[in-house]
Amino acid sequence: MEKLEASGIEDVPVLETWKRLENDPTAVLVDVRTRAEWAFVGIPDLSKIHREVVRMEWQTFPDSRIVPDFAKRLEAALAAKGVEKTTEIFFICRSGGRSRMAAEEMAAAGYSRCRNVEEGFEGSLDASQHRGGVSGWKFAGLDWVQG
Repeated sequence: MEKLEASGIEDVPVLETWKRLENDPTAVLVDVRTRAEWAFVGIPDLSKIHREVVRMEWQTFPDSRIVPDFAKRLEAALAAKGVEKTTEIFFICRSGGRSRMAAEEMAAAGYSRCRNVEEGFEGSLDASQHRGGVSGWKFAGLDWVQG
Protein backbone atom coordinates (compact mmCIF):
# COMPACT_ATOMS: atom_id res chain seq x y z
CA MET A 1 0.00 0.00 0.00
CA GLU A 2 1.29 3.46 -0.86
CA LYS A 3 2.19 5.88 1.88
CA LEU A 4 1.86 9.64 1.68
CA GLU A 5 4.65 11.26 3.65
CA ALA A 6 4.46 14.63 5.41
CA SER A 7 6.21 16.22 2.42
CA GLY A 8 3.28 15.21 0.20
CA ILE A 9 5.44 12.81 -1.80
CA GLU A 10 3.83 9.39 -2.17
CA ASP A 11 6.02 6.34 -1.56
CA VAL A 12 5.11 3.71 -4.14
CA PRO A 13 6.37 0.10 -4.01
CA VAL A 14 8.27 -1.11 -7.09
CA LEU A 15 5.55 -3.46 -8.36
CA GLU A 16 2.93 -0.73 -8.06
CA THR A 17 5.30 1.66 -9.83
CA TRP A 18 5.59 -0.81 -12.73
CA LYS A 19 1.78 -1.16 -12.92
CA ARG A 20 1.28 2.58 -13.02
CA LEU A 21 3.98 3.03 -15.67
CA GLU A 22 2.42 0.23 -17.70
CA ASN A 23 -1.12 1.65 -17.42
CA ASP A 24 -0.30 5.33 -17.98
CA PRO A 25 1.58 5.97 -21.23
CA THR A 26 2.46 9.48 -20.07
CA ALA A 27 4.01 8.45 -16.72
CA VAL A 28 7.79 8.82 -16.44
CA LEU A 29 10.53 7.04 -14.49
CA VAL A 30 13.51 9.21 -13.52
CA ASP A 31 16.64 7.43 -12.27
CA VAL A 32 18.62 9.84 -10.09
CA ARG A 33 21.57 7.58 -9.26
CA THR A 34 25.10 8.32 -10.46
CA ARG A 35 26.65 7.46 -13.81
CA ALA A 36 28.80 4.89 -12.01
CA GLU A 37 25.70 3.16 -10.62
CA TRP A 38 24.06 3.10 -14.04
CA ALA A 39 27.19 1.60 -15.59
CA PHE A 40 28.09 -0.93 -12.92
CA VAL A 41 24.79 -1.81 -11.20
CA GLY A 42 22.33 -1.49 -14.11
CA ILE A 43 19.23 0.49 -14.98
CA PRO A 44 15.51 -0.31 -15.09
CA ASP A 45 14.42 -1.53 -18.53
CA LEU A 46 11.11 -0.10 -19.76
CA SER A 47 11.40 -1.42 -23.32
CA LYS A 48 8.39 -3.76 -22.83
CA ILE A 49 6.23 -0.66 -22.48
CA HIS A 50 8.11 1.19 -25.23
CA ARG A 51 9.68 3.80 -23.01
CA GLU A 52 13.07 4.87 -21.74
CA VAL A 53 14.19 5.83 -18.28
CA VAL A 54 15.16 9.48 -17.88
CA ARG A 55 18.59 9.51 -16.22
CA MET A 56 19.57 12.59 -14.24
CA GLU A 57 22.13 12.50 -11.43
CA TRP A 58 20.95 13.96 -8.13
CA GLN A 59 24.47 13.82 -6.69
CA THR A 60 27.85 13.76 -8.38
CA PHE A 61 30.27 10.86 -8.18
CA PRO A 62 32.61 10.42 -6.34
CA ASP A 63 32.16 13.46 -4.07
CA SER A 64 28.37 13.12 -3.56
CA ARG A 65 27.67 16.82 -4.03
CA ILE A 66 24.03 17.56 -4.88
CA VAL A 67 23.91 18.81 -8.45
CA PRO A 68 23.17 22.54 -8.00
CA ASP A 69 21.05 22.91 -11.14
CA PHE A 70 19.29 19.53 -10.88
CA ALA A 71 15.74 20.94 -11.12
CA LYS A 72 16.60 23.18 -14.05
CA ARG A 73 18.35 20.37 -15.95
CA LEU A 74 15.59 17.84 -15.29
CA GLU A 75 12.88 20.34 -16.18
CA ALA A 76 14.59 20.91 -19.55
CA ALA A 77 14.94 17.15 -20.17
CA LEU A 78 11.29 16.55 -19.29
CA ALA A 79 10.09 19.46 -21.42
CA ALA A 80 12.07 18.07 -24.38
CA LYS A 81 10.07 14.84 -24.00
CA GLY A 82 6.75 16.70 -23.78
CA VAL A 83 6.26 15.91 -20.08
CA GLU A 84 3.82 18.27 -18.40
CA LYS A 85 3.93 19.42 -14.79
CA THR A 86 0.81 17.35 -14.07
CA THR A 87 2.35 14.09 -15.35
CA GLU A 88 2.97 11.32 -12.81
CA ILE A 89 6.74 11.12 -12.34
CA PHE A 90 8.42 8.31 -10.41
CA PHE A 91 11.88 8.90 -8.96
CA ILE A 92 14.17 5.94 -8.28
CA CYS A 93 17.61 5.61 -6.72
CA ARG A 94 19.39 2.76 -4.95
CA SER A 95 17.07 2.43 -1.96
CA GLY A 96 14.72 5.42 -1.84
CA GLY A 97 16.62 8.23 -0.09
CA ARG A 98 18.03 10.32 -2.94
CA SER A 99 14.93 9.75 -5.03
CA ARG A 100 12.77 11.19 -2.25
CA MET A 101 14.92 14.35 -2.13
CA ALA A 102 14.78 14.67 -5.93
CA ALA A 103 10.99 14.21 -5.91
CA GLU A 104 10.67 16.91 -3.26
CA GLU A 105 12.86 19.25 -5.31
CA MET A 106 10.72 18.77 -8.41
CA ALA A 107 7.49 19.14 -6.44
CA ALA A 108 8.85 22.48 -5.21
CA ALA A 109 9.49 23.36 -8.89
CA GLY A 110 5.79 22.89 -9.61
CA TYR A 111 5.45 19.24 -10.63
CA SER A 112 2.29 18.10 -8.90
CA ARG A 113 2.52 14.28 -9.12
CA CYS A 114 6.04 13.39 -7.99
CA ARG A 115 6.39 9.88 -6.51
CA ASN A 116 9.20 8.11 -4.69
CA VAL A 117 9.93 4.48 -5.59
CA GLU A 118 10.23 3.42 -1.97
CA GLU A 119 12.30 0.27 -2.39
CA GLY A 120 14.61 1.72 -5.02
CA PHE A 121 16.58 -0.25 -7.58
CA GLU A 122 18.55 -2.40 -5.11
CA GLY A 123 16.43 -2.23 -1.96
CA SER A 124 17.37 -2.51 1.69
CA LEU A 125 20.44 -4.10 3.18
CA ASP A 126 20.17 -7.76 4.16
CA ALA A 127 21.70 -9.37 7.26
CA SER A 128 25.07 -9.55 5.46
CA GLN A 129 24.91 -5.83 4.57
CA HIS A 130 24.31 -6.54 0.87
CA ARG A 131 21.63 -5.03 -1.34
CA GLY A 132 19.48 -6.75 -3.95
CA GLY A 133 18.36 -9.75 -1.90
CA VAL A 134 15.54 -8.28 0.19
CA SER A 135 13.62 -5.70 -1.82
CA GLY A 136 13.84 -3.33 -4.76
CA TRP A 137 13.36 -3.31 -8.52
CA LYS A 138 15.88 -6.08 -9.21
CA PHE A 139 14.64 -8.29 -6.34
CA ALA A 140 11.04 -7.96 -7.58
CA GLY A 141 12.12 -9.48 -10.89
CA LEU A 142 11.37 -6.38 -12.92
CA ASP A 143 13.34 -5.93 -16.13
CA TRP A 144 16.70 -4.23 -16.01
CA VAL A 145 19.79 -4.01 -18.17
CA GLN A 146 23.45 -3.52 -17.48
CA GLY A 147 24.34 0.11 -18.16
